[in-house]
Amino acid sequence: MSVDKPYLTGHYTPVTDEITATTLPVEGTLPPELTGRLIRNSHNPKPGITPTHWFKGSGMVHGVRLREGRAEWYRNRWVHTPALEGAPYMTERGPDLTASTAGTHVIEHAGRLLALCEANLPFELTADLETVGAYDFGGKLTSAMTAHPKEDPATGELHFFSSSPFPPYLIHHVASPDGQVLATQEVPDASAALKHDFAVTEHHVVFLEGSVTFDPAEHSGIPYGWSDAQPSRIGVMPRGAGGAARIRWFEVDQGYGMHFANAYEDAYGRIVVEGPTVGRTGWQRSWNWWVGAPDRGAEPNSGSRTRRWTVDLAAGRVKEEQTDDLTVEFPTINDAFTGREHRYQYALSFPDDLGIGNHTLVKYDRRDGTRQLRPFGNGQLPSEAVFVPAADASEATNATDSSGSTDPSGEDAGYLLTVVSDLNADASRLLVLDASDLSLPPVATVRLPRRVPAMIHGSWIPDAV
Repeated sequence: MSVDKPYLTGHYTPVTDEITATTLPVEGTLPPELTGRLIRNSHNPKPGITPTHWFKGSGMVHGVRLREGRAEWYRNRWVHTPALEGAPYMTERGPDLTASTAGTHVIEHAGRLLALCEANLPFELTADLETVGAYDFGGKLTSAMTAHPKEDPATGELHFFSSSPFPPYLIHHVASPDGQVLATQEVPDASAALKHDFAVTEHHVVFLEGSVTFDPAEHSGIPYGWSDAQPSRIGVMPRGAGGAARIRWFEVDQGYGMHFANAYEDAYGRIVVEGPTVGRTGWQRSWNWWVGAPDRGAEPNSGSRTRRWTVDLAAGRVKEEQTDDLTVEFPTINDAFTGREHRYQYALSFPDDLGIGNHTLVKYDRRDGTRQLRPFGNGQLPSEAVFVPAADASEATNATDSSGSTDPSGEDAGYLLTVVSDLNADASRLLVLDASDLSLPPVATVRLPRRVPAMIHGSWIPDAV
């Protein structure tokens, strides 16, 4: 492995094999409602392979199986796609949508566990993380699928999109709770701008096109770059049949947002969207880390700060504001509030651009404007925090107040799951934290049998009730 590539060193050093370990040691008490699997995904090239870009490394999933107070197993598996064996993405017949790294995210929908990468078809996995194969929704999906689909907690529908640097630039899809594709719409007036994430509200779908767009001169294998000529804008599309034809685009300040925390419609009918964004310098220093070029930040994420856009559809304008000064990424919420107004959100805060400081989990209280920090020691990197509701939280979460809005009183009644990479001990642990108060000692700690490389995204998959 090349020491010139930061994504092959330190917390990101790939593991070289697939293992299974059972009966994992637990400190503290695992809540019995944590019965299911935490599955996380990231890029882990095979030994001897040095990808040209962090995102080009083959996907590997890591899972921890919890059941009624026990940690039954840990296992890790490469997602066995054609790309893992060297198959090229581009062929004489065009892109091979099965030649996927499958290394960005992993979700479950309609009983299928899917490893995702936005340039390809999803790959189905078994409950034990073995690869089944490419999944195309019964032939209904003939283009790539975003790595960030959104499941509406009210309807159970899965919203996702296909993005391409060539026409059609953007296609929106909706799948039913049982996994049948219900609707597909090409979104007019979209551009070749890079679209990694999006959001849904009760009545709308929200896209963000930033100042990063297709660049055929970029030879890292990910053909995108910053362009001052590419306007940044937010697209608001009504949900339902014919919604794509009625999309409205609103220009915003230049920048690029990799991930959304959430979006919702406020009491005045405005669309409120939040997520971390970078400017030109932050993008370039982050990109240089991702490809291993000089003039890079010490972390994969440089200068990314939380931003809020409030889209006033009636007035035809957008208010923008930076809501915090921390460098953060990987925002998450209680998914029961996806598309609805939420009070709390979580994120991973990074040391500064020179690597000074510690990694920290952050909890934001949007009602009173405060934040709570849980710093980790030197050499320790927590993963994106995944929220899991407590057993007694469902009634409070689903309650409504006199205005008909969801009552957020039980919104943080639950747990944050994070996998910590510890370079000092060359080990990893799964922490179960009380989401209502990050200052409390861990509810439980599960010792994992190896150091798990720093990962990108993942999901808690509860057992079917």
